[in-house]
Amino acid sequence: MSYSVRCFLMLFGLFSGFCFISTSRGGEVPDPATVETVKLFEVDKYCEGVVFDHSGHGYISHGDKITKFNINGEHDVWAVLEAPNGHKILADGTHLVCDGNMHAVLHLDAEGKLLGKASSECDGTPLRGPNDLSLDPAGGFYFTDPGGSDDKKLIGTVHYVDPSGKTHLIDEGLAFPNGIVLTPDRKTLYVGESKKNRVLKYEVTGAGQVGPRTVFAELPVKMGEQIDNQPDGMCLDAAGNLYVAHFGMKQVQVLNPEGEIIARYAGGNITTSNVAFGGPDWSTLYITGGLGKLSGGGGLFKIDLGVKGLVILPPLEK
Repeated sequence: MSYSVRCFLMLFGLFSGFCFISTSRGGEVPDPATVETVKLFEVDKYCEGVVFDHSGHGYISHGDKITKFNINGEHDVWAVLEAPNGHKILADGTHLVCDGNMHAVLHLDAEGKLLGKASSECDGTPLRGPNDLSLDPAGGFYFTDPGGSDDKKLIGTVHYVDPSGKTHLIDEGLAFPNGIVLTPDRKTLYVGESKKNRVLKYEVTGAGQVGPRTVFAELPVKMGEQIDNQPDGMCLDAAGNLYVAHFGMKQVQVLNPEGEIIARYAGGNITTSNVAFGGPDWSTLYITGGLGKLSGGGGLFKIDLGVKGLVILPPLEK
């Protein structure tokens, strides 16, 4: 890990709070019949990793590129890497991006220039293919590494990178751990286990320390023209409901804090891959994925839910 990344992660740990943009009360979400899923724009490849910065600009990963966009759909290529995926933005405006082909969580500056690797090994073992990540309000971050795993080859792992830059193993033996979300109180970590079509839950007992995994929810299985059923990227709203992009189902599943499905929204994409709240009041759900069954282009869709998303951003450095 580069000196600049180590210094930043140590500094990040000093900022103990996130900016929580949340005014929603209660756990109600709109009836799916009352909202519309709208395509914002298309890209050349299946897309993933949607995230928003402090200025309201969004980013999505597709192929070897990251594209930056505004809420009107205007967009342009922001960075070219190898296989970017999950993406989060830090207190100084720099970015963390999982890249499976580079076997690392990368650190990029605000203009998309590669600064170094925030994590590339754990206790001397190289990472296989980091997928998604979630920031810790106290500093550091959690990420999944499903590289090479499936329901027969249980080698997927979950990791924590502490503020000094050291990578720790949190759990192993998983069937393609994918989306990951830490609740703002730092007490619960959710992980989507794609090849078992379920969401796991961990009690967080300390920074980078968790209790035994439990099953938070078993998700619906494919029917009719649906082609698969794998939980992918996830996000939270201000009421604590979990939004799960359901790959192959063309849906976003919404689960309440008890793990019950309370809504199923059309994802637009066939291979629905990731979700994040954005927009002027953070009440629009943005959804990425692929437009074709197995290959082809991707699309960014949105649903104006009118529900406040829990937008977790580190305070901007002054």
